[in-house]
Amino acid sequence: MIAKTIKTLVAAAALALPFTAPAKAELTDILEAGVVKIAVPESFPPFGSLGEEGEHVGYDVDVAKLIADNLGVELELVPVVSKQRIPFLETDRVDLVISVMGANPDRAKSIWFSAAYAPFFSGAFAPAEMEISAPEDLSGMKVGLTGGTLEDLELTSIAPDDVEIVRFGDNAATLSAFQSGQVDVLVSGNTAAAEISEKNPEMMLETKFILKESPAFIGVKKGNYDLLQWVNVFILHKKLGGELDEISQKWLGQPLPVLPTF
Repeated sequence: MIAKTIKTLVAAAALALPFTAPAKAELTDILEAGVVKIAVPESFPPFGSLGEEGEHVGYDVDVAKLIADNLGVELELVPVVSKQRIPFLETDRVDLVISVMGANPDRAKSIWFSAAYAPFFSGAFAPAEMEISAPEDLSGMKVGLTGGTLEDLELTSIAPDDVEIVRFGDNAATLSAFQSGQVDVLVSGNTAAAEISEKNPEMMLETKFILKESPAFIGVKKGNYDLLQWVNVFILHKKLGGELDEISQKWLGQPLPVLPTF
């Protein structure tokens, strides 16, 4: 009876494991294994989410596919939420993390970061015909944003006195108000603006100015120097070749801006 119970528990534990084998985190190991395991956002459009046919799609997914293609190996996508990104990398569940991850000193204690591969920022967005290039150009306009957010704090500190800042309770209400014409200018993250552009291409929405930048970097397990070097060469090559610009245009509706590197 005890032996049967132990056998059942072992089988259940095996079924609970999310992956059949640990990731091969160093470059030579990945090439020998013929597969690269890459963490992508589980539900963070347009960087990563489930498509209409149940497949994962998005900016980060396209970058992951491009990496696998350039490595000449198969791709295994591993959808993750934010809190799983670093632990999955540290425990060899994935080889790389491509999941809208910003670099900061605290995270750099645990993992290494590549050069930036994607823009992620808060800014002011409006139709192309509106001549706005700086906060002072908002004078006399009605600006919509989500109250209590980073965008709220940043804009409130620099906006002209005659700007009417309309604060909404959540992002959905903010986006809805902009789309319905209740406000002239949207202040939000670039992902929210990209969502509007995708659904309403006739609006010709464009970035007017940036409030705060927080570009995305690829996470590499600490110590995997060869893999980090390869990823950085990959990013440089795809910037120069235009592939990253194409991905930015496809998912964010904007050209790839100048991104930081180390």
